[in-house]
Amino acid sequence: MNIPGLRSPHDKVSGLVHFGRMLDKIRLHQQGTLPVDYLSNLGDGFDKLCAQFLGVPYEEIAGQAKGGAADDEVLAWCRARGKKFTDDEAFAWGEFLRKRGWNDVMSERLRQRKEAAGFSSRDEIQTFFDYIDADEGRPVRPIA
Repeated sequence: MNIPGLRSPHDKVSGLVHFGRMLDKIRLHQQGTLPVDYLSNLGDGFDKLCAQFLGVPYEEIAGQAKGGAADDEVLAWCRARGKKFTDDEAFAWGEFLRKRGWNDVMSERLRQRKEAAGFSSRDEIQTFFDYIDADEGRPVRPIA
């Protein structure tokens, strides 16, 4: 399902994957346009992992996004308030997240999600980022 205003988890904000998507979901929820299917994972899953990496509670990040701050402003606020991390640490974390479901402990869950969505024959879907993009009608980006 294509959701206007919702980025791919691959899209980066200042080098961080998923961060922009998390902010999009927060803002779409605030506007009342985030699909109901997304509500149960709001602040959980990749959102939770992102907040943990930043060292800032999800609810506080959501407050910044809901207050009208731009993506880079929210990230700068998180960096000032939360965990200090290097560009190399952000890259390593991003690679971990980007490859989630590919030959790891989440592979079986990804297989189940693909099957439930009718994607069992789509071998190009190898990660949860791939699954999200396919599910939302975007092209799958190969693991590189």
